[in-house]
Amino acid sequence: MKKEYSFFVPDFFSKNFPYDMNIGDKAPEILGINEKGEEIRLSNYAGKKIVLYFYPKDMTSGCTAQACNLRDNYAELKQAGYEVIGVSINDEKSHQKFIEKNQLPFTLIADTEHKLVETFGVWGEKSMYGRKYMGTFRTTFIINEEGIIERIISPKEVKTKDHASQILQ
Repeated sequence: MKKEYSFFVPDFFSKNFPYDMNIGDKAPEILGINEKGEEIRLSNYAGKKIVLYFYPKDMTSGCTAQACNLRDNYAELKQAGYEVIGVSINDEKSHQKFIEKNQLPFTLIADTEHKLVETFGVWGEKSMYGRKYMGTFRTTFIINEEGIIERIISPKEVKTKDHASQILQ
């Protein structure tokens, strides 16, 4: 008897891209509140390049792999002039646990009201196992020293276990 296997392939592309923020656009000044309750502003990073990476959920396998890859390559990213900021719709407490458990050296924005994910256009309908739901599309925006978006790594392109090398290329 022949066995049949099915593979989970998430529908990352049910949202019509391009994004609401595009290459050449100025990133918003107020990015949001981090895991410490601090307001994170673009001007806090004046003169530095920013890796603003959006991910679906704390403590999940893909999101943990991505965060840990950025952690493991953090010194190299810093040496190249990058500051890393993660964004998900999880709350501050969830971010604190995620940072502590994985020893993350960068801040995470708690976008619980979906302001930043909607501003950047990475919030939309997704589907898993035939069930449709709203969620964050794993996307990274590279913002230059002047606060201008200079590169976007789309959900189709993001490699969670090799994300730092994608940023550094």
